[in-house]
Amino acid sequence: VWPFYSDHSRQKGSFTCFLFETIITNDDEGGHSDSTEGHDEDDEIYEGEYQGIPRADSGKGSLAGGPGSVGAGAQQFRDIGVSEAERRKDQEELAQQYETILQECGHGKFQWSLYFVLGLALMADGVEIFVVGFVLPSAEKDMCLSEPNKSMLGLIVYFGMMVGAFLWGALADRIGRRQSLLISLSINSIFSFFSSFVQGYSTFLFCRLLSGVGIGGSIPIVFSYYSEFLSQEKRGEHLSWLCMFWMIGGIYASAMAWAIIPHYGWSFQMGSAYQFHSWRVFVLVCAFPSVAAIAALNAMPESPRFYLENGKHDEGWMVLKQVHDTNMRAKGYPERVFSVTTIKTVKQMDELVDVGTDTYYGLTVWFPDMIKYIQKQEYESRTKTFTKERVEHVTFNFTLENQVHRQGYYFNDKFLNLKMKSMVFEDSVFEECYFEDITSTHTFFRNCTFIASLFYNTDLFKYRLVNCKLVNSTFLHNKEGCMLDFSDDFNNAYMIYFVNFLGTLAVLPGNIVSALLMDKIGRLRMLAGSSVISCVSCFFLMFGNTESGMIALLCLFGGISIASWNALDVITVELYPSDKRTTAFGFLNALCKLAAVLGISIFQSFVGITKAIPILFAAGALAAGSFLATKLPETRGQVLQ
Repeated sequence: VWPFYSDHSRQKGSFTCFLFETIITNDDEGGHSDSTEGHDEDDEIYEGEYQGIPRADSGKGSLAGGPGSVGAGAQQFRDIGVSEAERRKDQEELAQQYETILQECGHGKFQWSLYFVLGLALMADGVEIFVVGFVLPSAEKDMCLSEPNKSMLGLIVYFGMMVGAFLWGALADRIGRRQSLLISLSINSIFSFFSSFVQGYSTFLFCRLLSGVGIGGSIPIVFSYYSEFLSQEKRGEHLSWLCMFWMIGGIYASAMAWAIIPHYGWSFQMGSAYQFHSWRVFVLVCAFPSVAAIAALNAMPESPRFYLENGKHDEGWMVLKQVHDTNMRAKGYPERVFSVTTIKTVKQMDELVDVGTDTYYGLTVWFPDMIKYIQKQEYESRTKTFTKERVEHVTFNFTLENQVHRQGYYFNDKFLNLKMKSMVFEDSVFEECYFEDITSTHTFFRNCTFIASLFYNTDLFKYRLVNCKLVNSTFLHNKEGCMLDFSDDFNNAYMIYFVNFLGTLAVLPGNIVSALLMDKIGRLRMLAGSSVISCVSCFFLMFGNTESGMIALLCLFGGISIASWNALDVITVELYPSDKRTTAFGFLNALCKLAAVLGISIFQSFVGITKAIPILFAAGALAAGSFLATKLPETRGQVLQ
């Protein structure tokens, strides 16, 4: 009994059964096929069994001319370059039949299992975005980074993700969603692990670049992969629920940063050449979601839609049967048989894909810089200034912080076992002074003169002595590297991580609303409406003159704009055909990462100068995006093409 979908019955969502007289010959007595299921000892055949399933074209041949009249000769001489019209017809027939099969499989345990597995991969992407930002304040001290090097470290991850999105998106349409995702996550895990141990700036930069290339494939593949297991009435809602794992990744990174990085005691060193501080522990912990996703993904099958689009009929059938049987057993109907035996496959031919653009990443990158700038302004407003002071025979053994000393004279003074934080000495003279066990941060001596002074076990390197004169002065046993000390920065670190935690958590309401309404109001209304409201919210940034104000606006913008991202993810999945879906998604996501690179490069230059240009730039991009959204076709209620 072979169900065969006719054109009329396919539209009704049902099928018609045709009976054929089957002659089974077995030259090898007692032979058995590994690909056959459901045979008992007497070789009795029953409904739903898989028996080397005939292709759709062979079924049609039997209908046309009877059991023995398959048009093999015509098929042999058929032109290899099949026309685009024929291919499109095959794709439309597969799309309709595939939707009917997914409805028969139902939505249940299998989809929820895949949901959590792919959620871990999406969570890893969310973590990657935050890693460098959280470790940069510590890494810049540990590696003595200059301002250009710090900027490059912030850019390199987005650049790697941009390359990875395009690379893995294209590869997933060639070798499969599951295999590409496994490879990309493996690369991310390996180089994240290495980056936590390497000491040099160049090797750390290289590892974070390749880590970004690896995780860049997560978003394009995850959404395409999951969508191909969802029927049309579930697709928009459940793809939106999947987006929540990106938020969970941000929360995980913020919580781990707060719990690990400020604890300077969580470190060890081997001599002065190798140091492993707490921020490296954080980098290592951030690789866990990616490793967990790899382990869980090994238990998941490849997308059946990918198999069918690439002519692998039997493999696609087996996966769909697995989905059906898993769901039916979980619902208490283990006796229900997967009734489909023949599924349409698509003839293969190469074709280019035309994709659009989306970018408005820059504003979200600008927020943290504005908050840091406001914090810096507030800190500098408390700076104490001392002029023409004369200090003799005094021992300093306490922390010196946020002070400026100009035209001072220091004679026979001792600076012992202390920390200097944001200290500036200008046009001053130090005569017969003794510096021992000094740890400094943002401390500089400008146009100063040191006479008969001794520096022992300090980190006052030459770059901290700007245009200074050294007369009979000596440096002994200088500290190597840039020493870390979080004892005075714990509250500041806590505030930074807490702000990011709030900003990430703020997208939760937007995620919930978009998931509940995506299939009710449609993708385009969700995208255009959220973009317009986000555009309006940009102008409120003009009033964000305080740290608390900027945090509130960050939360507002994140909560509103997330609905646009969710709608965009769903539309991208549904607009492009299966054989080009991840390629198109990867290209679009690469453009988003390019916008992040441009946002970091351009918007940072306006911090402390003007808010107008970044705000107008972001508002213009959002307005253009909402207008262009109206030009897209609505994909709600359509089968997955």
